[in-house]
Amino acid sequence: MIMKIFPSLPLSLLFLFLLSYPSPSHQQSDHTFANPRLEKAYEALQAWKKAMTDDPFNFTSNWYGPDVCTYRGVYCAPALDDSYIQTVAGIDLNHANIAGYLPKELGLLTDLSLFHLNSNRFCGTIPYTIKNWRLLYEIDVSNNNFNGGFPKVLLSLPYLKFIDVRYNYFDGPIPSKLFDLDLDAIFINNNNFTSKFPQNIGNSPVSVAVLAYNNFQGCLPPSISKMSKTLNEIILEDSGLKGCLPSEIGELTQLNVLDVSYNDLSGPLPESMGEMKNLEQLNVAFNMFSGSIPESICSLPKLENFTYSSNFFSDAPYKCLKLQETDDRLNCIAGRPFQRSASVCKSINDYPISCESLSCDY
Repeated sequence: MIMKIFPSLPLSLLFLFLLSYPSPSHQQSDHTFANPRLEKAYEALQAWKKAMTDDPFNFTSNWYGPDVCTYRGVYCAPALDDSYIQTVAGIDLNHANIAGYLPKELGLLTDLSLFHLNSNRFCGTIPYTIKNWRLLYEIDVSNNNFNGGFPKVLLSLPYLKFIDVRYNYFDGPIPSKLFDLDLDAIFINNNNFTSKFPQNIGNSPVSVAVLAYNNFQGCLPPSISKMSKTLNEIILEDSGLKGCLPSEIGELTQLNVLDVSYNDLSGPLPESMGEMKNLEQLNVAFNMFSGSIPESICSLPKLENFTYSSNFFSDAPYKCLKLQETDDRLNCIAGRPFQRSASVCKSINDYPISCESLSCDY
């Protein structure tokens, strides 16, 4: 081709020309970047775009060129260590329905503080390279197809406060260290976690803990009382709990919402629950609770909704029926409609549960 362009060029000069002409692999990029951090962000985001197999809403259609701060879902801000440098500080791809996986190059986004991927179709695991996200404050990868064990890399991020991995296919044990971290919210519900119920849950300073729809084993530990100063909401629906509720649960005086429905809990409700003065929503349905419901529970000043259907309670105070919303069906309460049969109730009431006799591996 060169000989056709330069037919009279001597071979010696042609050889020198070819040596000085840069090969395609060594040609400089046309892209210029405001600073090295944005150049690394470009590398990370381009690798991620290649790892996306389907983008039905064309959410990332403008992910090209060096100006990553204009990419849809990418948010830049001054770097914390140098306010004169712009850097990628947040990514929000919520509800984009994108399919693909997370490449290791995402670890180059070292200034990221927010990472939201709710409602997409990403699969695989969370790459260990995100250990470099030393400034990350919150991560939401919920409603995706991630799998494997709990992403332990999250446990090494010093500023993380908000973890949301719900509605995925994570499995195996929950690292106990999760409940030793200085977090504000934990959402790990609707996965396939199959470990003993975390006995150190009381160490966690979270305000919200949602552990529902997993397959834990064991009892709710008395150490939960240690969460009394911070915990506002705990959802343990269908989480595999057994045994009795510990009396220490009444010490959760800041709690607004308690849901332990659809478990294998039994025995009476602790009288101490009458001390939970901020409780607004209480759901203990679909368990094997029995005995009389303490009147102090239904007298709680802020209680609006008390669902205790599908148990074996033999008595409920009249105050329970005066609540804004209540459901007492399928119990053994005399005079109330839609209760269990007399024969079933007799078999339970003749052999009351002794919580002291139940074995719990704390």
